Amino acid sequence: MLRIKRVPTIVSNYQKEEGEEVARLGGGCGRNCLNKCCIQGAKLPLYAFKRENKIVGDRCLAGDESREPPVDFLESLLLGEWEDRMQRGFFRYDVTACETKVIPGDYGFIAQLNEGRHLKKRPTEFRVDKVLQTFDGNKFNFTKVGQEEVLFQFEASEDGEVRFFPSAPVDVENSPSVVAINVSPIEYGHVLLIPRVLECLPQRIDRDSFCLALYMAVEAGNPYFRLGYNSLGAFATINHLHFQAYYLAVPFPIEKAPTKKIATLDGGVMISKLLNYPVRGLVFEGGNTVEELSNTISDACICLQDNNIPYNVLIADCGRRIFLFPQAPC
Repeated sequence: MLRIKRVPTIVSNYQKEEGEEVARLGGGCGRNCLNKCCIQGAKLPLYAFKRENKIVGDRCLAGDESREPPVDFLESLLLGEWEDRMQRGFFRYDVTACETKVIPGDYGFIAQLNEGRHLKKRPTEFRVDKVLQTFDGNKFNFTKVGQEEVLFQFEASEDGEVRFFPSAPVDVENSPSVVAINVSPIEYGHVLLIPRVLECLPQRIDRDSFCLALYMAVEAGNPYFRLGYNSLGAFATINHLHFQAYYLAVPFPIEKAPTKKIATLDGGVMISKLLNYPVRGLVFEGGNTVEELSNTISDACICLQDNNIPYNVLIADCGRRIFLFPQAPC
């Protein structure tokens, strides 16, 4: 049986009482939410990442299970804040109590008995036969969550250096990207990356948003931290643009699957297909720059969604490899 493996964590200096006081004095809807009724004057931690031209460094140790992955500041911040929310009772169930095991066999699939997610997860509020749908503010979206569910803002650094601000004003006019807890988690450290949350973007990939997710994988620098994306019709349950991310301290079976090269593009991105695996999938890796890799995969996603083909994405190996799984057309 797998065990939840905790890493040393830190909790930011963000003073929750300050945000609550701002909401109280400013009025709003009374829920201290992310919507414009409550967000004016709010402050949240801000992690400013450095834009890298290449995915470099030896921090990502995928495939080397004998070495311990390092613990850096982003990871410590994320897990420290996540555990703080767990201790304060923000989750619908205790995911660390769920039984998880590797199924014997050729693939080593990972199974989890998570009754809480089945019974308490928010139900889908939209049709599942159409990949692209208009954002509906009357249905649940992430502007309705409480500010206390947000761990930090995640933005590119203005001076090219990694920065952390324990309490930074929320720039409402420029719509911040935020990292928030998933209140129905499937694993330890399960969070949501919500690009430009106040723009209320529907669940559809665009180049800028995908690049943000790829930079988060690069910045985390841990092979056990993955990001994923589900389109509508492929398990997404909320029509508000978001990526899933969480830790699992074992390799995914898909990460060990054999592949066959299909092509190498002018920008240096190599595209391969999965071999001898139960589902069809493409693998994107390489590229002369992070943006080259990101744009190549995001353009493929845009093509699928424009043709009403649901799909799933997995960003693995600290952003070095990206898996794309087209599903049957709606």
